[in-house]
Amino acid sequence: MKKAALYVRVSTHFQIDKDSLPLQRQDLINYAKYILGIDDYEIFEDAGYSGKNTARPAYQDMMSRIRAKEFSHLLVWKIDRISRNLLNFCDMYEEIKRYGVVFVSKNEQFDTSSAMGEAMLKIILVFAELERKLTGERVTSVMLSRAEKGLWNGAPVPLGYKWDAEKKFPVPDEEEAQSVRLIYNKYLEVESTSALTQILNELGVKTKRDGTWTTKTISDIIRNPFYKGTYRYNYKESARGKKKNEKEWVLIDNNHEAIIPLELWTDCNKIMDRNAERNNAIFRKNFKIHIFAGLVECGECNNSFYAKQDKPNIDGFRPSLYTCSGRYQHLGCSQKTISDKVIGTLVFNFIINLLNIYKNKKSISVNEVESNLLKGTPFKDVYGIESECIDQIHSALNIPSKRVLNAKLEDENKSNDTNLEYENLNKEKVKFERALSRLEDLFLFDEAGMSEKDYILKKNKINEKLKEIHDKLTSMEESKDLKNNKQINLIIRNEYCILLNSIAKDDKINFKDIIIKFGRENIKDFMNDIIDKIIVRDRQVLSISFKNGLIVKFIYKA
Repeated sequence: MKKAALYVRVSTHFQIDKDSLPLQRQDLINYAKYILGIDDYEIFEDAGYSGKNTARPAYQDMMSRIRAKEFSHLLVWKIDRISRNLLNFCDMYEEIKRYGVVFVSKNEQFDTSSAMGEAMLKIILVFAELERKLTGERVTSVMLSRAEKGLWNGAPVPLGYKWDAEKKFPVPDEEEAQSVRLIYNKYLEVESTSALTQILNELGVKTKRDGTWTTKTISDIIRNPFYKGTYRYNYKESARGKKKNEKEWVLIDNNHEAIIPLELWTDCNKIMDRNAERNNAIFRKNFKIHIFAGLVECGECNNSFYAKQDKPNIDGFRPSLYTCSGRYQHLGCSQKTISDKVIGTLVFNFIINLLNIYKNKKSISVNEVESNLLKGTPFKDVYGIESECIDQIHSALNIPSKRVLNAKLEDENKSNDTNLEYENLNKEKVKFERALSRLEDLFLFDEAGMSEKDYILKKNKINEKLKEIHDKLTSMEESKDLKNNKQINLIIRNEYCILLNSIAKDDKINFKDIIIKFGRENIKDFMNDIIDKIIVRDRQVLSISFKNGLIVKFIYKA
């Protein structure tokens, strides 16, 4: 349903010629009716308001109703009726575009429903973007100039300091400064951010925002030269971005009152440099591949698990252990570590059981699907799988039945007919689009040409036909998408079938044997290819979320 918002405005001085309110109003009404074919419209008038900003009552009312998706078109007599400020206009256009509203300027012939109108408007937006960037460069230059003079540029005040309105710069806060001194002195003693995290949380030392201490917050404090009296600016591309080249930094030593002596700051940073070098991956000769790293999530606190090596078994095999980061960072989580042998054995048994059901190609009930999926000792404590998941799996396995087999040929014929109809509609769409283009050329450039009335009538007929074709195509595409979404593909890609078939031959599936046989890297690639997330709690796998959307939730015995 088309409905147009017609916006008219005149400024404070009286305008009696071509851009007076009555003329703007009538021109837009005629344009809406006879060019766009829109009879449903509403007029918004701002009489006596300047175009230097958008603080106008009728304009604000119109925009609020556009946000409520009341209009399909916005018509103006000229672009400067919206705003004489290019940036304000561009912001308005970007907003109405999000709501699918077509913008039309009658005098400049901008109609964003057409390719030419959209192109012309994009030229304006390019210059608006240029103006934004030039403004940003000017602001950056001013900020750098202030920083070089040691002036504050408005970042969050670090722990240990408070804002001084008179000096317009942070000054030491003695209560918080004690916490900062404790951090540096303790780090010099324990030489570990992890150990210091535990100490600070146990002592109840407060962060700047009364949060919980982490290794990162401690590292940020120790690395910050502000505490030794050095003002650093233009250090990163953004607050959490990567570091810039040192030549771009602004560093001013002895700029303000320090909390930490230079010698203590230097000693702590040397320790941190040494630890970083020791922990850097390129220095780890025996780098361990953790198969489920990045996949395991805590069922208690929803934090991710980090991986580490366990002690070697008697036969020399070293499994991976996964620990909840919420427990490690003392966030109140009670979950203990879980071995990849526990996770891997259950996950692989489930996948093999799923594969075996698919390979059998027999028509079985939903209950039989569940019992077959839970075969094996890894599921001895599992009571069942949530019914919604079982129904989804039963459908995803595409298990044939008599009803399905009888309907197969009929579905294939319907599919072929639908594809042919879809192809014919697209051809018809191209034909009418070409006719519309020729009609416009005839009206605009042919001297003999045609009357404006005939042009509008013919154009409206072609547009009606194009809309009808578009609606049919959209309906068919949505129907096709819905059908595809209902059918979930099998989670296993062909290249992994050899691996799985080899595993499935064994009566007892042992995760350690799988790793030894195929290698950690291959198994990790396989898991990352098919699994999105594994949730664990109390050393049990609660659910497995596959990349194709299939989510399996296990129900455990009490």
